[in-house]
Amino acid sequence: MDTSRKIQVSKVIGAPAEDIFAVLADPNRHTEVDGNGMVQGPEGDSPPLGGIGQVFVMRMHRPELGDYRMVNSVTAFVPGARIGWAPTLDPDCEAAAKLGDMEATGHTYTFDLRPVDGGTEVTETYEWMAVKDERFAVLLPLVSAEQLESGLDKLAAAVG
Repeated sequence: MDTSRKIQVSKVIGAPAEDIFAVLADPNRHTEVDGNGMVQGPEGDSPPLGGIGQVFVMRMHRPELGDYRMVNSVTAFVPGARIGWAPTLDPDCEAAAKLGDMEATGHTYTFDLRPVDGGTEVTETYEWMAVKDERFAVLLPLVSAEQLESGLDKLAAAVG
């Protein structure tokens, strides 16, 4: 398997998998676990995630793009064990105009939770193997392993 377009980090968090999953499944709490400072919060009222295919919109910010929105589709959902989503740039936001016809999609964030002695091992995988537009691929990764690790530290604090 090609791993050149994937970053994976793990951390044992001293909390039950169900508690960790509840934080990850609540888009309203994603600012608490953002290790890179891009996530600004959900667009409107966002109910907890409940299954594959559910969509939620997140307000984002990057200095080079300004404010923008990502439309996220849930791609993995096993309560207490696995959750993930695939972001796509909202074509109606100002940043989309800056990127023109670039297809800013094909990357995913997935969290796998596994009970271990002392809590739950959380593995976050950020991958962009499905990116089709090479103009977007050259901009990736959007986050580093260190930023993902920071996010897991923040997740530990959020469930603390």
